[in-house]
Amino acid sequence: EVQLVESGGGLVQPGGSLRLSCAASGFTFSSYAMSWVRQGPGKGLEWVSSITSSGTTTYADSVKGRFTISRDNAKNTLYLQMNSLKPEDTAVYYCNAYYSAYTDYWGQGTQVTVSS
Repeated sequence: EVQLVESGGGLVQPGGSLRLSCAASGFTFSSYAMSWVRQGPGKGLEWVSSITSSGTTTYADSVKGRFTISRDNAKNTLYLQMNSLKPEDTAVYYCNAYYSAYTDYWGQGTQVTVSS
């Protein structure tokens, strides 16, 4: 059974940091491109960042320079280090694993709230 389980969300003040994790199981993690996607209150899905199976990273302009995506293939885990958080980063953050249109998996999400 494929599982993606996000953790690490919570309430943080503006300017603070959080580290999200996504534990993967049930598929060959190292072969998949992994992404973080978020959905703010009353908004649609917004792509945040991706990392390919070979480690190439890309970021949305809104988070570039503040967020860092990484993966540990030995632990089957994806990470998102989020620094200098802003209120507009408030969202549910989802982990996505993609290999093909037929192998596209999502986690249940973790809430991040940035507020003073």
